[in-house]
Amino acid sequence: MDMLRNPIIPGYYPDPSIIRVEDDFYMVNSSFEMVPGIPIFHSRDLVHWEQIANAMTVENGFYMERNCGVGGVMAPTIRYFDGTYYIINANFADKGNFIVTASDPRGPWSNPHYLDDVPGIDASFFFDNDGRCYIMGTGNVWDNGAGVMERGIWVAEYDIQNFRCIGEPFTIFNSAMRGGAAPEAPHLYHIGDWYYLMIAEGGTEHYHAVMVARSRELFSFFEGNPANPVMTHRHMGFKAPIINVGHADLVELKDGSWYAVMLGSRLIDGKCKNLGRETFICPVVWERDWPLFSPETGKIEWTYPAPASLEQTTYPKEPQLDDFDSEDLPLHLVFWGMPEKHFWKVEDSCLKLRCIPQRLDDDLAPMQMDGIRRPGRITSFVGRRQREMDSTLTAAMHFYPEAEESAGIALVQAMNHQLHFERACENGKQVLRVVLITADYAQPPYFPGFTSVTNREVLASVPCDSKDLVLSVEMKHEDFIFRCGADKDSLTDICHVDGALINPEKVGCMCGTLLGVYATGNGHDIDNTADFDWMEVIE
Repeated sequence: MDMLRNPIIPGYYPDPSIIRVEDDFYMVNSSFEMVPGIPIFHSRDLVHWEQIANAMTVENGFYMERNCGVGGVMAPTIRYFDGTYYIINANFADKGNFIVTASDPRGPWSNPHYLDDVPGIDASFFFDNDGRCYIMGTGNVWDNGAGVMERGIWVAEYDIQNFRCIGEPFTIFNSAMRGGAAPEAPHLYHIGDWYYLMIAEGGTEHYHAVMVARSRELFSFFEGNPANPVMTHRHMGFKAPIINVGHADLVELKDGSWYAVMLGSRLIDGKCKNLGRETFICPVVWERDWPLFSPETGKIEWTYPAPASLEQTTYPKEPQLDDFDSEDLPLHLVFWGMPEKHFWKVEDSCLKLRCIPQRLDDDLAPMQMDGIRRPGRITSFVGRRQREMDSTLTAAMHFYPEAEESAGIALVQAMNHQLHFERACENGKQVLRVVLITADYAQPPYFPGFTSVTNREVLASVPCDSKDLVLSVEMKHEDFIFRCGADKDSLTDICHVDGALINPEKVGCMCGTLLGVYATGNGHDIDNTADFDWMEVIE
């Protein structure tokens, strides 16, 4: 029998939300500033998963900006009712909370219905046993008794047909811990005689946790579980191999057993979170009308027995090689910001990226969250998520820079922490160079007064004459080896780089590393392109 192996969705796929519809399981994840957005996964056994769609695309009116990496869309919830699939989410690069619908999770998904009357972050919804819909969210809604409104969870009845609230918001919870930080990500369930509220608390990094509260009446203040937190790894210290555990969603199997999916991060070399927040799973049982996560150990294990009642169903693995033989890019490839057609195309089995003025490492800007679209925030970049600690990115490039332009492969973390392996022209001479980009900042970009300074340092530079190159970076935990050559079988080492330079603790784990190819005019609009015959990620 196969095992449930954690993480079930490796790599930068955080904030999981899951449903079961008959024999099929569907799960969605946050995608932040990546386009297309909100990846959708399908499984029939909880062990094997396939990506079947992206809910947010250019075709259904999605808009996104490239900035700090930690903006955009986050914390989606997926639910199903009466033949329709619903996803609720917030787009912090556009107009805030929205809902999209589909009759098939593979799509097409509707254009977003923006929710002018749903404030706050992490909006969610559920359908009660009588068919009524309720929406909930996070905001400063709880009166602490001293006349100060603090963070809490509210709920209101919702008209899902017309996308509007039909009831006044009612505060049902504040936090499981007295003064608990960041109560958010609410999910509601009606199980037996109880309504259960599950939230995240403690912030999405080291002190993250899953908390549960319950009430027999929906519009009442919920009582917290005396055993809270029901799942966390924060008590295991800063060196635990799995950290940041929280933000969970429950699913019931046909046989009456229960599981929870949640995010967590694998720690690399005891200090780095290159892979970001990934999707983990654990069994759940019920004791005295409370959920018990991961019975016997109370922590996320690397493996669990697969559900015996589910037939094992395998799917083709995500391909390692992208050869660009089709004009339609595969589901796992993403852009950073809007993929405007003037900077990319697939032609003659090549991905061709134009050297537009925007840089891959443009300076960070404050997150505005005002609904104003800023179409200049794009980048000529196509990549995929790093999914394993040991990975090798390789690409074949045809490119000859003549002025300020450059192109190559890149490792991209959030908050302008990047490594570029690029072909460029320096003082009229062709060179191949490794460039480290980091950023200094005192607070996140969604705080008032955000400022940052971007630092760029050339770590290695060698002469380069050939227009055709194969570029490669091998990542062995935090030891990154950059190589180049005329073909894949004759690569020469250029330099070793400490991967921790782009994965310091302050970057956190909101987003994981993207591995991809790019081109830029470095501030100039240059009519030149970089042609990539193929890109490969071996794990």
